[in-house]
Amino acid sequence: MKAITILLSAAIAITLASCSGTTKPQLEDKPETLRTQPFEDGNPIQIQFQKGKDFYHPLIVFWIEDVEGNFIETIYASQSIATGTFRFGESEGKNWKPGERRRPAALPYWGHRRGIKAPDGLYLPTPQKPLPDAVTGATPKTNFTIKSFVKSDLVRFKIFMEINQTWDWNQYWHNNRYPDDDEYKTSCQPALVYMAEVDMLNPEQTYELKPIGHSHPSGSSGELFPDISTFTTALNIAQRVIVTFE
Repeated sequence: MKAITILLSAAIAITLASCSGTTKPQLEDKPETLRTQPFEDGNPIQIQFQKGKDFYHPLIVFWIEDVEGNFIETIYASQSIATGTFRFGESEGKNWKPGERRRPAALPYWGHRRGIKAPDGLYLPTPQKPLPDAVTGATPKTNFTIKSFVKSDLVRFKIFMEINQTWDWNQYWHNNRYPDDDEYKTSCQPALVYMAEVDMLNPEQTYELKPIGHSHPSGSSGELFPDISTFTTALNIAQRVIVTFE
């Protein structure tokens, strides 16, 4: 009996070893690279975005301002918000197709800082007047790096990121918080704003963008609200965002 038990144990061990040997390792997503050209020439920089555990198709925009707070230029914007055309913009029965859609609560801080008002009164690009292709692209599905430029005469400036992800309700930002505000319901937890102040005279420095507040819940103003204590999963869309010089 003892010999049979030993033989059975050996057989089980061989079977388990054989099974484990055929298991395929999980491959990590390969980081994506986006190249944008907001200016004809200038000093090259790169922005490295590491996604967090709650990253799921967010809308993202990066832009720069001078140290006095004057808007200079958009470096990158998700294609949907940059063109005013969303993949699921119009419905035909039970099906959806690309179409024009206005989302003022999506990235309102950037929209108001940019300061270009559309004919409908919203601070958003339209299909008729989209952002140039040089600064737009589909939102990456994984970690990504933006390789771009800033104007040569910019020595110290601020880089901002605004990010927003729909359907991320929590106990504070629930779907009945503003029951009569349809725009709020397209955003859930409002867009988060990150910022870093960059000094081109210190090219060895790594600059990390940190959250500085959130945008208006329905996008009706360009106000920045510094209290983000009520935010949960939205803070995990991005794990780390850093700026370096090439």
